[in-house]
Formats: sequence, C-alpha cells, structure tokens
Amino acid sequence: MEIYNFSAGPARLPKEVMKIAQAEFCNFQESGSGILELSHRGKFFSPVIERAEANIRELMGISDDYAVCFVQGGASMQFAMIPMNLLNGGTADFIDTGVWSNKAAKEAKLFGTANIAASSRESKYDHIPAASEWKLTPNASYMYITSNNTVAGSEYIPLPKAPAGVPLVADMSSDIMSRVVNVNDFGLIFAGAQKNLGPSGVALVIIRKDLLERTGENVPTMLKYSTYTENGSMFNTPPTFAIYMLALVTDYFKQQGGIAAIEKVNIAKAEKLYGYLDSTDFYKTPVAKENRSRMNVVFRTPSDELDAKFVKDALPHGLTDLKGHRLVGGCRASIYNAMPMAGIDALIEYMKEFERLNG
Repeated sequence: MEIYNFSAGPARLPKEVMKIAQAEFCNFQESGSGILELSHRGKFFSPVIERAEANIRELMGISDDYAVCFVQGGASMQFAMIPMNLLNGGTADFIDTGVWSNKAAKEAKLFGTANIAASSRESKYDHIPAASEWKLTPNASYMYITSNNTVAGSEYIPLPKAPAGVPLVADMSSDIMSRVVNVNDFGLIFAGAQKNLGPSGVALVIIRKDLLERTGENVPTMLKYSTYTENGSMFNTPPTFAIYMLALVTDYFKQQGGIAAIEKVNIAKAEKLYGYLDSTDFYKTPVAKENRSRMNVVFRTPSDELDAKFVKDALPHGLTDLKGHRLVGGCRASIYNAMPMAGIDALIEYMKEFERLNG
C-alpha cells in the first residue's frame, strides 16, 4: 500500500530523489565513502554545493545582484539574524498573519522597533489583511511577510510589494519553489529546507548584496550574512547532507520542467482538495477563500472528537500526519511539491468514506 505523508515538515520528499540518495549513501561517486563522511572542502563535496546554488539561481531566476547562502539554525534563527543585520535600531513593518510572523516580530524588538502594520490575530489568523489596511512606516528599514502560513493555512496570492525603497523580506519556508516568484521584488528571502527543498538542518537565504553593507561590526561572525557570502557558505563546516539533498531535489525540479510547471500541478492539487471541501457541510475550513494556502490545507470535522478519530482512522488507509498544529487543533493536509495527485485522490476518497460513516 502506498503511504502518503501529509506532514507539515519535515515533509515528504520525491521518491526519485530518495532512491538516488539511497543508492549513493554508502559510496558517493565511487569515492568509497558516503556523502556524510566526505570533507566539505574536498573534491567530491565542492561540486555538490556549487550545483545546489546554480540550480536555485536557474530555477528562481536569481541575478548576480543577489547572494545565495546556506545557513544552519533553521528558519527560526533567521527571525533574529535578519534584524541583527538589517535593522540597526530602526523600524521594521510586520504583517502579522500567523504564528511565525508573530515570533519574528518579537525577535526584531530586541534590535529596534517592530511595527505591527496589520494583523489578523484577533480572528485567529483566518485571513490576510488587505493591503489597504496596512499602516506602514515611511522609510522603514524593511517590510516583513510570511508568504505562506503553515499553521493557519493561508497564503499571499498574489505576493505583495513593499513601498519604493523599502526592502521586502519574506519567510518562504513552506512555499519556496512551489510557485513562480520575482526575486527582484525582494530584499531577502529565506526558507527552512524541510518542507519543499530537502531535510531539516539548513536554511536557504537569498539576499540582495547591497543590504550586506547594513550590518554593524558588533554582530557575531557566524550571524553575519557577509560571513556566508564571502566564504561560499563554508566559513565553517556546513550541513553537507542537507545541502546534498537540496541539490538532488532541485535537480528533480529541473527535470519536472521548472517552477512554472510545478506551480500548475500545485494549483490543480489545491483546487481539487478545496473543491471537495466546498462540496460538503461535514468538513469546514476557516480560511478566507481568497487567502487559502495551496500548501497547507486546514479543516475540521463537526467536533474535536471526530477530528481525532479522523486522524487515527486515516492511518490504515496509508494517510499519515493529518493532525492540525498543536496550537490550533483540527486537521491539516500539507501538500507540498512532492505530494502527487494520487495522494490528493486517496485523501478525498477517505474523507468521503469517513463522512459516510460518521456524518
């Protein structure tokens, strides 16, 4: 029986990628050693990290005006690293649309002013505030968004733009490379790898090079973006296996026709699942229709008890990790790039059967 893992992260990876990693695990390119055992400065790993960066640049259309970095510490460390490097006692505007943007604003307050320019917190993050409601700071140091809200199940579609002269910073941890993005609209993009790009252990950072000049001398070496840009992300030992997997995943994305082709599939998957949710009164999704995430579909049955039963009874059907985030409860199906349409079909069939038995 095929198992479909709907985890929000670490999440399902393409089977084709996993098989390559399996075949190379003990003997990478006839080196006699696995990639985990090889020096990050040796002849075998250097082409891997170079390929990973080249793939990312090609897939996302990144110009030479931007640096691409691989940083340890996950996306959460970026909540502090960004204001350390870019805020310098100034004001950053935050659009608070979920748990992670709220956490990022709290970290920024340690280094300057974090202005909550708009928030949907009072309505339990069930929508993204309209741009007309945002109360932005003139000449802010940067504007910060979380492009897709993994917990709340909302997403900016389309992505917003910051005022002229204000760098737009985006946490794209849960929708990176799921849709076409104009990198030139952003000052900095970051993403934990463990949802769409690979395993946990590395964060991808794409930063416009002119912003590197903002970093003060009092920022610790390993928390300066320039440390990564000037040393090819190898000032210290990088997370080699995570970067290797990222290289394989982006190889796979290229084979699929690139991000535009992947986006079409993601739209079709989300439309099919939301189409079923909208066809029945048994399941409810709290997110405003225009803000529904294509990556994280949140929903509820008529009761908390049935939510728990839904998650448990899904396991014999080969459907795992459908429990909602611990902060909000309910159910959640994370349908990142690696989730095939067959997984959506299997989930919908189970949902129909569960409703028939429990409705």
